[in-house]
Parts: sequence; C-alpha cells; structure tokens
Amino acid sequence: MKLFLDDIRQPSDCAKYMHTRIGALNPIYLEGEWYIVRNYNQFCKAIDEFHTKITHISYDHDLAEAHYSEKMYEGGKVYMEYLETISEKTGLDCAKYMKNFYDKAGEEYPVMFVRSMNPIGTENIINIFK
Repeated sequence: MKLFLDDIRQPSDCAKYMHTRIGALNPIYLEGEWYIVRNYNQFCKAIDEFHTKITHISYDHDLAEAHYSEKMYEGGKVYMEYLETISEKTGLDCAKYMKNFYDKAGEEYPVMFVRSMNPIGTENIINIFK
C-alpha cells in the first residue's frame, strides 16, 4: 500500500517534477493506486490502521492555507516560529508521528519521498529520519 499525503495534489501530478528528486523511481506516481490523505488526522488514522501494509509514503509539508506563508521566504527559523503560532499540523508533524509510531512498534520504515515545494519543510521532514 502506498500512502500519499497532500492537501491538493494527486499522485499523478507529482510525476511531472519528482524525477529530479527520485530519478528512476519516478514512475511510482503513475503506477498502481495510492491511499490519499489530506491532513494530519487522516494521516495518523492511516498509520494506525495500515502500518503493516504501507510500503511507501509520499510527504507534502504544507497541508493548510495557513502554511502557505511569505514567512517561508524569510528563512528557516522565522518560518518555524510562525508555524508554532498556528493550529493546523504540517507534513513535518505527520513525519514525527509516523517515526514515533514505527520506532515504538519496532517496525522498519516504508520507502519515503518528500515532494513538498516548500524547501524548508522538505529539509525538516528529511532531517527527522537522519
């Protein structure tokens, strides 16, 4: 099972630009079905219910209108401080939930991709798993 986290896009939309990030794996966005979740709550529910079946996770960072802020262009610290002032959870929150869940269960992580257009958010999600 492939899990796709994004508030707007469909998996096939990502095939247009992900080749620069994942190379030969890019056709995965056109192959088979993805289980699509649009927010933190849906993501957590999918992890809780399907964690043993998930083979791939594709992350977006910005999951609500409030996440699309000019603050992201002011730098990492400014943007992260801004995110702390809003209630909507991001893909980073989802990644933290997933990592904690899998670590507690002693399970191996699925294959993961981060395809956010937000460079700060992308880097933060990647760093969770380093």
